[in-house]
Amino acid sequence: MAPGAGTAESSTTARVVLLALAAGQFLMALDSSVMNVSIATVAEDVGTTVTGVQGAITAYTLVMAMFMIPGGKTGALIGRRRAFMTGCVIYGCGSLTTALAPNLPVLLLGWSFLEGIGAALILPAIVALVASNFATERRPAAYGLVAAAGAVAIAVGPLIGGVATTYFSWRWVFAGEVVMVLGILGLAGRITDAPVGQRPRIDLIGAVLSALGLGLFVYGVLRSAEWGWFQPKPDAPSGLGVSLVVWLMLAGLLLVWLFLRWEARMVERHREPLVDPGMLRDKQLTGGLTMFFFQYLVQMGVFFVVPLYLSVALGLSALQTGARILPLSVTLLAAAVLIPRLFPDVSPRRVVRLGTLALLAGAVVLMAALDVDAGAEIVSLPLLLIGLGMGALASQLGSVTVSAVPETQSAEVGGVQNAVTNLGASIGTALAGSIMIAALTASFLTSVEQNPAIPAEVKSHATVELQSDVPFLSDAQLESALAEAGTSTDVTRAALDANTDARIDGLRAALAILALTALLAMFFTSRIPATQPRSTAP
Repeated sequence: MAPGAGTAESSTTARVVLLALAAGQFLMALDSSVMNVSIATVAEDVGTTVTGVQGAITAYTLVMAMFMIPGGKTGALIGRRRAFMTGCVIYGCGSLTTALAPNLPVLLLGWSFLEGIGAALILPAIVALVASNFATERRPAAYGLVAAAGAVAIAVGPLIGGVATTYFSWRWVFAGEVVMVLGILGLAGRITDAPVGQRPRIDLIGAVLSALGLGLFVYGVLRSAEWGWFQPKPDAPSGLGVSLVVWLMLAGLLLVWLFLRWEARMVERHREPLVDPGMLRDKQLTGGLTMFFFQYLVQMGVFFVVPLYLSVALGLSALQTGARILPLSVTLLAAAVLIPRLFPDVSPRRVVRLGTLALLAGAVVLMAALDVDAGAEIVSLPLLLIGLGMGALASQLGSVTVSAVPETQSAEVGGVQNAVTNLGASIGTALAGSIMIAALTASFLTSVEQNPAIPAEVKSHATVELQSDVPFLSDAQLESALAEAGTSTDVTRAALDANTDARIDGLRAALAILALTALLAMFFTSRIPATQPRSTAP
């Protein structure tokens, strides 16, 4: 499509291309949230445990993280459209395998491996294809819509999963993904591909180093809740008295450093690197990548905390929880679409700063509104603010990163960008979860210790149990557990009161760390350009 072409046909083609790319982004993000409300049902259906299904979700994230940078380079070698369509085919095969999975190994093959590989090809290609199909001045709107589609998928995922599991079967979600893939492939023929040029051999050593480095780091982050960030939990693996999480993250960072050194050596020898380290010296690119990291950290932290409050603290069903999160999608889409349309010449730096402030305000307002007597209505205003912030960031950051480099490097930028967002999402979920559990445990133990109605032996037992591990329990779950233990009415009442207060304290602590992260992000907004790009970098 010729940039800036004004015919009806080109306008129609642009809409079709945007629909295909946004649908691809929606599909990739949907898997991150759609089954979280149905883990127990999936586990029972395939004859495994809840831990087994959680492991499959973890493995999907891990595969994406490991292969995202090689996936971006693959698009540069074989063509972005071909990489996008190949990724869709692999992803569709994974969805079909998952829908038919009779046991956990088949589920891991389909959901974790095939879908993960497909996503690693699709996501970097989407970034590059927006660049090759839309003129520079139209890219903020295009990137905004594509990013908004992914965020909306995360927001409506629990609702879709809840409806499917409640009225049909979780398998229909993955069958529906196959249908979506077929639809995307049907639309993909209208996508204009950038010329590939020469096709050098892929840097295998760089691919291995990047995959192992990112994989070890993300795996360490994902295991932090189970093993502990620094102090190892009882029976958790450790080394020199420190949690294995620390060693995995350090090993990952070391391998990433070796990867960058190897890539610099490839450039010095005039060979084709997986990623040109010179790109990372660009202030605009690193500024955009940094803000992507913070956005996804806060975003996924919020999507972790809010559903817990609604479903566990308030006892709402999966459908009610999903419905309460939907308002976020309204302001997210409005900001992502309307900001580039109504203010095409607005300063990206100003929009990013205002968007980050909206994220901060949403987290602070929700933290202040949380109370043991509060209802579901308190999440509405904060989610509207958070959606506004996410949409504002989405409307600018994609264009900021891609316009910082020549269009021939857009696929590489796509790989790095999605690796960074994957890191941010993983750390955001793990950080919010660990802070919440730590605060919950401390609050519960303090309440128990200070309550004279609870016998000393019960306090001692609670201290030992909670210091090893503590779940985020609803009142009904705790009451059932206490009934099975045969506790007295007074002890049960005291424990329920302590649990109610502790849950709120844990949620507040998690929101506080997310608010602090949003505030920290403000210090990096100065790296975002103050003017809109009008031509691709030479």
